[in-house]
Amino acid sequence: MPGSDTPALVEFDRVDFAYDERPVLGGIDLRVMRGEVVAVMGASGGGKTTMLRLIGGQLRPAAGEVRFDGESVAAMGHAQLYAARRRMGMLFQMGALFTDQTVFDNVAFALREHTRLPEPMIRDLVLMKLHAVGLRGARDLFPAQLSGGMARRVAMARALALDPALVMYDEPFAGLDPISLGISARLIRTLNDALGLTSIIVSHDVDETFAIADRVFILGNGRLLAQGTPQELRASNDPLVHQFVRGEPDGPVRFHYPAPELRQDFLGAAAEGEA
Repeated sequence: MPGSDTPALVEFDRVDFAYDERPVLGGIDLRVMRGEVVAVMGASGGGKTTMLRLIGGQLRPAAGEVRFDGESVAAMGHAQLYAARRRMGMLFQMGALFTDQTVFDNVAFALREHTRLPEPMIRDLVLMKLHAVGLRGARDLFPAQLSGGMARRVAMARALALDPALVMYDEPFAGLDPISLGISARLIRTLNDALGLTSIIVSHDVDETFAIADRVFILGNGRLLAQGTPQELRASNDPLVHQFVRGEPDGPVRFHYPAPELRQDFLGAAAEGEA
């Protein structure tokens, strides 16, 4: 894990965000150091994907500042923002491949859009990325011909096409069988270290994510509830962290939606029937 003196690549400084009148994030402070694999975890609807969109500049904070490589994302002009985005790779939920393009063309897309490289060089780069994820032999297939795990690996190769400084993974393990899940997790860690990347993973899969992450941030009720190494969070005495890490059905996050007391509810229904 990088030392504390390593410059931060991504910083959230007292960030608030809301969709219309619904608060999503409040007072978020965190730093992602260069070379790290960090995970952002928490209950569904807790603002994890929103954080990725704030980093990419699709959304702007209501208060506070999001910085990428020391520069405020919200203050960037169009040209500066698109230059920053070329240094970011994104793996979307379920891959989001172009269904009418082959595996090769999916990975080549960003290279053709954002560079003036000749086609022979693009071909070599695409084959290198596909080889890195074990799918060089699948280059002529279409997404419909791929398994879920293969499609996710193609999406990973596409996210790496421009050799980004930062790669963001939005639920990279969702819907995968145990073998594909394990392969994808190991690839994230291996590629991060081999290519000198920085990786942010949004995931609900505790075991696989904890196995590859340097640090984990846990969100809840729009706030950063806990952060630390996977070992530190497994040992946490915080009730909500304890419940989330162990997947317990009841705790601070209740199994039952708030409702009247059970006996009162049924007696009330009986009384209404008699009336």
